[in-house]
Amino acid sequence: MDVKTAFLNGDFEEKIYMEQAEGFSAPGQEGKVCKLVKSLYGLKQAPKQWHQNFDQVMLNSGFKMNECDKYVYVKNKRRGYVILCLYVDDMLIIGNDDQMIKSTKDMLKARFDMKDMGLADVIPGVKINRTQNGLELSQSHYVDKILEKFNSGDTNVAQTPVNTTQHLSKNTGEGVAQLEYSRVIDSLMYLMTCTWPDSAYAMSRLSRYTSNPSSEHWKSMTRLLRYLRYTRNYGLHYGRNPAVIEGYSDVNWISDMKDPKSTSGYVFTLV
Repeated sequence: MDVKTAFLNGDFEEKIYMEQAEGFSAPGQEGKVCKLVKSLYGLKQAPKQWHQNFDQVMLNSGFKMNECDKYVYVKNKRRGYVILCLYVDDMLIIGNDDQMIKSTKDMLKARFDMKDMGLADVIPGVKINRTQNGLELSQSHYVDKILEKFNSGDTNVAQTPVNTTQHLSKNTGEGVAQLEYSRVIDSLMYLMTCTWPDSAYAMSRLSRYTSNPSSEHWKSMTRLLRYLRYTRNYGLHYGRNPAVIEGYSDVNWISDMKDPKSTSGYVFTLV
């Protein structure tokens, strides 16, 4: 679902005034100002006030806020559950009871001006594919945009994200395409946090040199982009009935020869 004009739903905690808009001044009262009773787009307070209002509506409707992610709301009943994920003004509603989902939508429509987008297909940059065994989250379309923008002239692939024989260090010379390097990092960061967790270590290494990258750093970046091309069709698959949670962790104490620091990693799976 999508909230129409979401930032107009916020209530102010303080008094805010604005000049009369050009062309809408009341005759004979041009020197007066308008007192705002609702938030407007462009105000610094607007996003905060909108989320506070939405929080109150959800909590009053029996939902509980997830302590790890403040924009995830959960309602549990004997017959089932509903989970609502909010992303600014877009929301994804998940549940195992159709009637509870419908009542949640009706509650939101009664409180806000809503648009029902139907069955979820794409949620900010993430494609949702339904299979016989569950759901698959993929960003192949986003990967194509990244490769076209930053690596269009290269057709090679790499089967691993990092060359373990290459040891990166701080660049003491002149930087190479620092702004472009930062843009690549920013684009890959969203991919990594959503559906590309196997790039986390490589991203951690490369992002340390964003302020002054060298040709060696760009060489490692190119390898990561080639690995991205190799794994463009990969995704995260979630089965229907996860039964067992398993956790794995490891630590590497010698990967950085010049400045020895440990690098730890962990992964949890639902099998």
